Amino acid sequence: MKNALIAATLSTMALAGAPAARSESITVSVAGSAASVLADPKNFTGSVVVDMLLPTSLSTPASSALVSFAPGARTAWHSHPLGQMLIVTAGKGWVHQEGQERQEIRQGETVWIPAGMKHWHGATAQNAMSHYAITYIKDGKNAEWMELVSDEQYQN
Repeated sequence: MKNALIAATLSTMALAGAPAARSESITVSVAGSAASVLADPKNFTGSVVVDMLLPTSLSTPASSALVSFAPGARTAWHSHPLGQMLIVTAGKGWVHQEGQERQEIRQGETVWIPAGMKHWHGATAQNAMSHYAITYIKDGKNAEWMELVSDEQYQN
């Protein structure tokens, strides 16, 4: 019965145009095997460290990183062509959708940012914050970077 269900599911996926499963090996990325990088000041304000989770040679429709913000640090305004998921791993921060009130985010919370939504995220003024960012890729691009968040925008 189980095999029949799997076969039916695969058949349905094929009819729906789903990509065929690839034959790849499991990849384990050793902690610390990729160097931490300081985030680009064109796209971030303050001290932000990015640790990529998967090697760039891995073929995947998403990028993933652990992003650590010092107090007061944040992204620039930006959007994602297919959305982004944040999983807060430490501290306290903010996420802010353009035209809305900023929202506080804390360790253990998950944030979904829909495709095309202009937003920023980062630490609060008093607390550091880290999150895993899983960002979906379309046509080789995972983000559209815009202007830096001003101190006035950040404080409100």
